[in-house]
Amino acid sequence: MGSDTDSGAFADGLGRSGVAVTSHEVLGKKVDMPVEVRTASAFMAMYSVPSAAAQNLIDHTGLELLQYRPGHGLCGLVFVDYIDGDLGPYNEFGVTFMVRNHRRRRTSVLSDLRSLVTGDSGALIHRLPVDGEFTLAAGRGIWGFPKILADFEADHVSDVRRGRVSQDGHLIAEITVKQGLPAPGGGTNTSLVAYSHLDGVTRSTQWDMRSTGVRSRIGGVSLHLGDHPIADELRSLGLPRRALLATTIPDLRMTFGDATPV
Repeated sequence: MGSDTDSGAFADGLGRSGVAVTSHEVLGKKVDMPVEVRTASAFMAMYSVPSAAAQNLIDHTGLELLQYRPGHGLCGLVFVDYIDGDLGPYNEFGVTFMVRNHRRRRTSVLSDLRSLVTGDSGALIHRLPVDGEFTLAAGRGIWGFPKILADFEADHVSDVRRGRVSQDGHLIAEITVKQGLPAPGGGTNTSLVAYSHLDGVTRSTQWDMRSTGVRSRIGGVSLHLGDHPIADELRSLGLPRRALLATTIPDLRMTFGDATPV
């Protein structure tokens, strides 16, 4: 792991199944794998973006943007409030892109849609501002997530969710999300591959999520972009525009495994 985050990995005995347990040292503290997030909440907006412009932003990762329709990919903007987890409490804002699995490259929209339905696609974590020093070091050192320190104002409990993230006085984004209809069954269990790219290395991480109280709707999002470079990137994708989907998740639990270079 990079020395800039003071993170190192080492085998640390055997788990219940007899498999070696990996631990990482982050800022003098041991972090056992997998990392658990026991309580969190989130709200997000999913946008349709031009595939050529989005691919230009992620081309350095070696990954390919998934196209849900010809010439268009999917970009998600998400605010997460981590309340109880192995990395402590913190706020996070993510800019993500749905991408093709690096082991199963596809060339048709039909196969891309199939991979979305079957869970065979992946999510590239393109930008990831946070407001905690420890999670910054752990995210960069363990998984290669491109975390940066930022300032947050977030409301995860009102009927209309609101999030604002800025860095050094420069606004990145401000989003409001209206709640929609309850998801069938009240929630989902999802597993997917999370991709990251840092210091010239692209990595994949198994990401398991358990959510309850999920609500979704078409539209219902207000997005305001500021003068930060991340805001300029989002403008290059044609944002702000009407969101394809708005989702609120009041109860979210997650598990992250170790990262593997791809």
